Order: sequence, then structure tokens, then C-alpha cells
Amino acid sequence: MIDLYYAEDDETVAQAVKEYLEQENFRVTVFSMLAGMKQALRSRQPDLVLLDWNMPDGQGSELCGWLRARWPWLPVIFLTVRGDSHDVVGGFQKGADDYVVKPFELEVLHSRILALLRRTGQVKVNCYHCDSLTLDMDKMSVFCDGEELVLSQPEYQILLLLMENKGKTVTRKQLLEKVWDSNGNYVNDNTLTVTIKRLRAKLHQPACLKTIRSFGYRMEDTL
Repeated sequence: MIDLYYAEDDETVAQAVKEYLEQENFRVTVFSMLAGMKQALRSRQPDLVLLDWNMPDGQGSELCGWLRARWPWLPVIFLTVRGDSHDVVGGFQKGADDYVVKPFELEVLHSRILALLRRTGQVKVNCYHCDSLTLDMDKMSVFCDGEELVLSQPEYQILLLLMENKGKTVTRKQLLEKVWDSNGNYVNDNTLTVTIKRLRAKLHQPACLKTIRSFGYRMEDTL
């Protein structure tokens, strides 16, 4: 399923786009204000962003610039009425990947979205999200609110296991076996406790990393 954020203040247009794309196996979250999308982006980044050029609280180009500074890989498409298309071309050159002029056929918008995702390779199965945390397996990188964090190998492997099993409890035994024993390195239980403590500190004490007393740990969205 393709995860898409859509900024649109026209409820009729937003509902039509949402219903059509959801039939095409998209998960669409609609925002009537740029501020709402900005807040959501801090917690979780989708596969693609649709931005209406003119919104009640600003222009899409403003949010696009903010977004590009934090997640330059995230594909963005501007939606605009024909009279604004000249300005949108400028915005497109400054950061968006494509733009579509209103009124548009839903089939055309869908095909442009798929073409962009194929071009940028952003249908990501190797990218995990939980609250404001992102783990990118392709880059072997971890981000918090767009800021890249430096983790040790055991810390990264623990977080990866928890992210892969988001919503499920991973036992301490499983973590010890998969992170250390698989490499032929036996460690005691206290090593895991210390590593988790260091991981929490580097992740800025995230509420989404929960301790399940006497069992293990679980990643779980809280926002």
C-alpha cells in the first residue's frame, strides 16, 4: 500500500481524489491546512506528498522548502489552477518533482503519481517509521525529526528488529540471540539492558519505544 499525504482545502476535490486513490491501494491522509501536514510529517513521512499550491495558511512552496530541508528524498507533486501555473513552474524548479494543473482527470493524476514513484524509487519497503523516528535500511541510517543519528551496530540492529516487528513485543531472549548470538558473540543479559539505555538516549527518549516488564520491548506509534 502506498502512503500519501494530500494538502487540499476544497473538500469536494479532496474527497474525490481520496476515494479514487484508495480504490487503487493508496492510504490517503487529507489535510485542509499546511500546518496540519507539517505536524504529521514530523511524526511520519509518507511515500509521496500532494500539495495544493494555494492553501488558507500559505503556499505549497513554503511547506515544500521546509520539507526538502529535512527529507530531500520525499517525492512532491504540486496541484494548481491554470492561472497559477507560471508560479508553480518556479516552485517546481525549486523543489517539487512534478505538478498537475486543475481540473485534472483522476486517472491522469494516478498515472503521474505512479510514474514519479517509479522514477524516484520511493515505494519504500526498506524504510520503517514510528512516531518521529525513521529507519532507512538502504542507507543503514536512522533519523529523528529528519536529523540523522549515529548508532553503534548493536543499537542499529536492535532498533531494526523492533521496527520490523512494530506493534509486537520482541523478547529479551530474541534480541540477545539475533543481535549477538547470531554473530557468535555471547553476552550476558546486562549488556542488552545497557545497550537499550544508550539507544533510548540517542533516540531522545522516544515514547514509542516501550518496555514490556519481564518480557522485552515493543515499538508502537503514540502520535
